[in-house]
Amino acid sequence: MSEDNKISVIINTYNAEQHLRKVLDSVKDFDEVVVCDMESTDHTLEIAKEYGCKIVTFPKENHTCCEPARTFAIQSASNKWAFVVDADEIVTPELREELYELIQQPNCAAGYYIPRQNMFMSMFVRDFHYDYQLRFLVREGTEWPPYIHSLPKVPGRVEKLKARKEARLLHLMDETMHEYITKMNIYTDNETDKKQYGTMALFWRPVWRFFKSYVMDGSFRMGTRGLIRSLMAAQYQFILVSKIIEKRYRG
Repeated sequence: MSEDNKISVIINTYNAEQHLRKVLDSVKDFDEVVVCDMESTDHTLEIAKEYGCKIVTFPKENHTCCEPARTFAIQSASNKWAFVVDADEIVTPELREELYELIQQPNCAAGYYIPRQNMFMSMFVRDFHYDYQLRFLVREGTEWPPYIHSLPKVPGRVEKLKARKEARLLHLMDETMHEYITKMNIYTDNETDKKQYGTMALFWRPVWRFFKSYVMDGSFRMGTRGLIRSLMAAQYQFILVSKIIEKRYRG
């Protein structure tokens, strides 16, 4: 196989043993699997070694998200193409097949948004569309900003993967409300430095996010689960804007 037609899977980890075996089973047929670990204290590294992964280490220090390690992880790979997969995401066989067919096309883009299906309260989300993530990209020249929920900067054209329905990432993380709220605090803390909102955003951002999630995205099809999920999305926006305003008041 040509070097241009090889794919490295990149997995950032920190205490990721819960789903890691399933994830590694789903990516074992790619050309290379790189595990970039942030000094895990559980069995993450033992599992990665068992599967023969290439292992690199990024200092944990006081980081609360994996984004600071993303660029280092991508540049630690050997192949032209990098496929960034989280340690709780399954790659379906159809998606793997789709990606290898894609990179053989003469005019493929430099980056692709990949469809992902999430879970909520033990049910795969039934939105009208998938949660697309920019995860498949050329390794050389790609940089990932070191803050939460950032998107990689890809040196070239970016497109959305037009794949078969079965070709997707399956997101296994099914957080409890306690875990969701804890993570909400961490994520909003990390976002306060990169956004600025005024008082009116306390009203319009939560209302808009609820409407988008419940009506436009189709969460109403999940019954009570969907209602709770949409209300939590609205709450996230209220907390984020409140923290931004609080930070401004406190100087």
